Amino acid sequence: MSSGHPQQPFSSAGSERRLQELAAALKDQARAQGFEPVGLAALPGDERMPLRHAALERWLEAGHQAGMAWMADPRRRQISSLLPGARSLLAVGLNYHVATNRAPGSLAVARYGWGRDYHRVIDGRLRRLGRWLEEQCPGVGWRACVDSAPLLDKAWAEQAGLGWIGKNGNLIHPRRGSWMLIGHLLTTVDLPGDAPSEPLCGSCSRCLEACPTGAISEPFVVDANRCLAYHTIENRDETLPAAMVAAMGPWVAGCDICQDVCPWNRQPLPSSEDPDLQPRDWLLNLRADEALSWSDADWDERLRGSALRRIKPWMWRRNLRSAQSRTPEAAP
Repeated sequence: MSSGHPQQPFSSAGSERRLQELAAALKDQARAQGFEPVGLAALPGDERMPLRHAALERWLEAGHQAGMAWMADPRRRQISSLLPGARSLLAVGLNYHVATNRAPGSLAVARYGWGRDYHRVIDGRLRRLGRWLEEQCPGVGWRACVDSAPLLDKAWAEQAGLGWIGKNGNLIHPRRGSWMLIGHLLTTVDLPGDAPSEPLCGSCSRCLEACPTGAISEPFVVDANRCLAYHTIENRDETLPAAMVAAMGPWVAGCDICQDVCPWNRQPLPSSEDPDLQPRDWLLNLRADEALSWSDADWDERLRGSALRRIKPWMWRRNLRSAQSRTPEAAP
């Protein structure tokens, strides 16, 4: 997350055509940074945004955030609290699907964690876009946001036309599926928005049926209390709940099941060649017996520059022992 110079909304001395040209050029710059898809949303968004805020309130009231208290940050409901005078945002997607799989019998780590820490990757590239925008519009305010910022990031990505929020809570693009990390560049420039995405899940319920713990309690509602990803990454308890251990299978860091079964991810998908997103070999061939012998320093070395550093060494050992107790030989 980064900030530029939050000031008054940028007042263009040019025409609507100039703003359209600036919007197109900004999206071209974003693609040059490796982002695709890219789109713009005008603030405050359409009539769906109040519905998204109401859904967040219901989710919080039901306690579905589990131990993630930061989800209740009030700034998440008011985008201007992140950048005073914000008038539009650029939403960007970064494809993290690579045409490879983990070794047969190895333990499973969610694909988002295979490469470099996406927070650093996306933030650095958004900062470059912000500086470029400031060169075009001196004095403009901007702020880069990754998912660590208190922003309804998927809802705003949907507003910008990057995809729709699926029943599993993930953003889905019709040609790229949901293997997509997202970021946003807020700005005080009044750029024209793109058409929001329309939902295309239809009557499909594969993600609900495939979740081994029933975490997708109803379409579009993911209960973190029952989510393997939450428990393997965020849960700081010494032991995992028995129900999670019984259902976790080979998953020791996150879980991709609801994405693996999604029909939009079963089509031929582009494979990322981005050097920052290529998998670390050991993550594709993770064995409990070997990894349980690693020291804290070993874990520190292997996880350098990784988003998976959020999982502390003792948590890795907890997760490995839990998976090992249920799956002596992990499924392929």
